[in-house]
Amino acid sequence: MALVLLAIVSTAVYRVLVNNQRLYVAQTQRIDLQQNIRAAETILPAEFRELDASEGDIKAMSATSLSIRAMRWLAFTCSPPVLGLGLNNLTVTIRGGAPGQPLFYGSRPPDINKDSVLIYYDGNGTNRLDDGWALGRATGSLGLNCPTGGTGVQLTVGGALTLPAPTPPAITSNFAGAITNGAPVRGFEVVTYQLYKPAGDTSWYLGLQPAGASMQPLIGPLLPNGVTFSYFDSAGTAQNNPALVARIDVVIRARTALAVRTAGSGPMQATVDSVNISVALRNNRRW
Repeated sequence: MALVLLAIVSTAVYRVLVNNQRLYVAQTQRIDLQQNIRAAETILPAEFRELDASEGDIKAMSATSLSIRAMRWLAFTCSPPVLGLGLNNLTVTIRGGAPGQPLFYGSRPPDINKDSVLIYYDGNGTNRLDDGWALGRATGSLGLNCPTGGTGVQLTVGGALTLPAPTPPAITSNFAGAITNGAPVRGFEVVTYQLYKPAGDTSWYLGLQPAGASMQPLIGPLLPNGVTFSYFDSAGTAQNNPALVARIDVVIRARTALAVRTAGSGPMQATVDSVNISVALRNNRRW
């Protein structure tokens, strides 16, 4: 009699423990799933709001891949590049140069292995039609205080600094003082967001690939159709010209990493959730 009662009680306790374990696994998987799609809601809008499509910030785009100039920091010149002569290997000193330093804003300091720079170009101070951003590639850096005091970093812009086309044509682009002291400098790296499946893996992810580096999983696991990018102009019309994009919509379709039981005796299967994201780009009219 005692053995029978013990078997009954043990069986009941075992079932309770198994059910609790299943519930714990299911809840953990659902929490991970929700954290995944919340990460997408945080990361992608922060990246895309910085884009100005009309100035070339979108490098390539498709339904499952997007390559952009991702802004990483903002600073201000305390010693602008000397124009009026050649445009090769110019130097510019920016204030601060690292997070926490005055007048430097960004998540990291300039990285000469990744970063290019956009320097605000005032051109002819009496005419705003030639204002724009001069583009260059950062190839060297040197800790150097600003001439007026304060911490700074001197960046070498390798190759030729690309200046905006003058308007009207009579304005000369390369003349002294066209980039003024205090001009903003934006540092960016080219990155690609893409739906991909790593070699040897059975799961799909939203991957992040900086230029010259390998693709790494950022958000996932996802469904095989887990990422869809859609592009629209300021009128809300679907657009395939990167220069005319005013809005980017993203759909992320994620799943749990493990199959879970959805109901008491239901089948074991992955739980699926999704999120829709719409981002208006910088300097473009909202829809």
